[in-house]
Amino acid sequence: MRPGAVAGVVLATFVAGAASADALRDQAKALFGTPPPEAANPANPVTAEKIALGRMLYFDTRLSRNHDIACNSCHQLDRWGVDNEPTSPGHKGQRGSRNSPTVYNAAFHMAQFWDGRSPDVEDQAKGPPLNPIEMALPDEAAAVVVLRSIPGYAPLFAASFPGDEQPVTYDNMGRAIGAFERRLVTPSPFDAWLAGDDGALRAEQRKGLETFIGLGCPTCHNGAVFGGNSFQKLGLVEPYPSEDRGRAEVTGKAADERVFKVPSLRNVEKTGPWFHDGSVDSLDLAVRVMARFQLGKTITDADAAAVVAFLGSLTGELPEDYIARPELPASGPDTPAPDPS
Repeated sequence: MRPGAVAGVVLATFVAGAASADALRDQAKALFGTPPPEAANPANPVTAEKIALGRMLYFDTRLSRNHDIACNSCHQLDRWGVDNEPTSPGHKGQRGSRNSPTVYNAAFHMAQFWDGRSPDVEDQAKGPPLNPIEMALPDEAAAVVVLRSIPGYAPLFAASFPGDEQPVTYDNMGRAIGAFERRLVTPSPFDAWLAGDDGALRAEQRKGLETFIGLGCPTCHNGAVFGGNSFQKLGLVEPYPSEDRGRAEVTGKAADERVFKVPSLRNVEKTGPWFHDGSVDSLDLAVRVMARFQLGKTITDADAAAVVAFLGSLTGELPEDYIARPELPASGPDTPAPDPS
């Protein structure tokens, strides 16, 4: 059964405020669940070698034209995977039109980017280095030249992709970064409560969970990462003021105008400003805007505060050892110099 269908079944049987603690937990298990420690991809098995290489590549600014931007520049691992900017500065300070979403738990999503144009994190990792606004390398070949010019990368690629005649490739760069990202998972107090620890959530957070469910939020924000598994029109009930065409830019279909991937709500209190354009700087306001434009509801101050309190329970622990900045291999004599043009 589709996640949305599960949400519909559970929501249809929910009576706000009437559920016992056990009943509320059972409902939450049916709607959400807890993510496993790894978002597995059979096409790219995670190995220790790939993780070590992917971590280095994630932090390596030499994969940008001016050697000043890395994956971690916009998706900062010590800041819950974001930079807390409405839109992120790229090559020569340029900014795109969309907010940089968190990389934590993103490997569980059905697709990557706000418009879903990449199927997985391995493919997504290959996009920013070639984006002229972001890291601005001219093409894949230029990235491979950089990688092959750094002597220390050759044995790391060989260990990560032992069956490849030429392991240092652009696709393998994406696979290594993707493997590293597949363990960027953040268990939270909500997961402890779901597993039976009644003290993991405060009373106001349990009330907020009831309110979250009763309002209908899990219609879109369901599954183990509270989203990431469907596309929805922004402004489903009331037109939302945005010129961004959303998924229609990918599919060319009129039905996809202003349709975006539903973001995950894990760590959401830490990942503002919110929405695809970073235009909302208050989580309380974000909750109210979603209630109005997606559900057709004007919620009370008490309900908004309760939902915000619950969302705080989705803030997880950062894996400090896993995300520690690695020592990068030294450049070789032929490594291309920064190009600020």
